[in-house]
Amino acid sequence: MSYERHRVSSGVEWEELYGYSRAVRVGDTIYVAGTTATGPDGVVCPGDVAGQTRYAFEKVATALQQLGGRLEDVVRTRVFVADIADFEAAATVHGEVFRDIRPANTLVEAKLVGSEYLVEVEAVAVVDPASGQSE
Repeated sequence: MSYERHRVSSGVEWEELYGYSRAVRVGDTIYVAGTTATGPDGVVCPGDVAGQTRYAFEKVATALQQLGGRLEDVVRTRVFVADIADFEAAATVHGEVFRDIRPANTLVEAKLVGSEYLVEVEAVAVVDPASGQSE
């Protein structure tokens, strides 16, 4: 069985340059790429792990919505922190966002794309096959 691929872009030059999308939907599954607290003017909430985590999950929610999904559809998350000492701040925000949804989750320390980034998140959602899709 072959599925159509739908994708959304955040408009950053990196997507075209490095060959990836903000999110991709294939069938009833949406994959959201690693998401940092990057806004139109650069890093958002510098020095604030919780703030960056919150902002990143807001971006994830927007990408899901563009492909017919919602945070309630998320079944898997990954949270990457630049310093494992910050795990509790990021995990607490994850708990605020997903308290009742309870996706499978992994939180690990990782070297991120720039020292100003303290956290990066990914998500996978399984949605109703009839829900809307974008290209």
